[in-house]
Amino acid sequence: MVMKRRAARRSKAAKKTKTGTKRSTQTALSIATNARKTVKERVAAMAQAPLVESDKSLQAMLKVLGNKDEPVDVRLAALQSLGAAAFSVIAFESYRGDYIVTLRKIANDPNSELRQRVLGILMREKDGFAQKKLLEGLKNPDKALVPPEKALQLLSYDIHAEAYPTARAIVKKPPNDDAKREALRLLAADAKAAPLFEKLLRDKNELREIRQISASALHALEPEKLQQLAREILLDKADYDDIKATSLTALAQFGDDEAVGKDQILLKSVDRLSAGKAPPKYKQSARQFLRKYGR
Repeated sequence: MVMKRRAARRSKAAKKTKTGTKRSTQTALSIATNARKTVKERVAAMAQAPLVESDKSLQAMLKVLGNKDEPVDVRLAALQSLGAAAFSVIAFESYRGDYIVTLRKIANDPNSELRQRVLGILMREKDGFAQKKLLEGLKNPDKALVPPEKALQLLSYDIHAEAYPTARAIVKKPPNDDAKREALRLLAADAKAAPLFEKLLRDKNELREIRQISASALHALEPEKLQQLAREILLDKADYDDIKATSLTALAQFGDDEAVGKDQILLKSVDRLSAGKAPPKYKQSARQFLRKYGR
């Protein structure tokens, strides 16, 4: 009898808690979507309103997000709240279509932060509309929704072959250094780009970071070619110490240990680096390399 009474009390308490939570959620949603409330109040309320509990709550938040007359901070908070709801894949699935439609509608929003975040979400959803818009902006800067370097970064979330020609064109005639770097990172997935990376890695007039990116890309695309170039760089007295250090790492970690251990010309060149005027960290790398091969 006592057990039954306790169970009844627990059930009553659970129902009361559930009712209170539901009212709290409804209150938060009411504040979040009320244009008469302050921006601060609405932003705070959006973090407290679970959206997957009802179609009404989600549609209300989508309406706020899609309304260009709403304060941008409120719309960004709505986007964050919707993004959190989207993680509940099964519960959110029936709403995903409306979510994507709304995101597409505001992909050209006047606010740059909102545009960028929306395009990022769409690209993570592997959305063809977003990819088309980003490529269009890279080919015609007047239609660009985000800076070229950001467009390339977003395209890398879901790389398609259509992006490669555009990336190559940017490497050839970059609008800025950041765009060139992002174009190369995207091309690192293109099996046909190995000759380009080889050329850049050999070019002593190229930016060091570009040569580093090229070395990394070659390791993925044509590791044997990277080994060959790494050896050439280490034998070149005129090349830069940081590029030589990258070459040392490539040979030490991925090279043919037996071949490297027998390469006396290479080992003598590394010995000169370890005893030369290079910065201490590069000299240390050279000494570690030599120790690996018993020198």
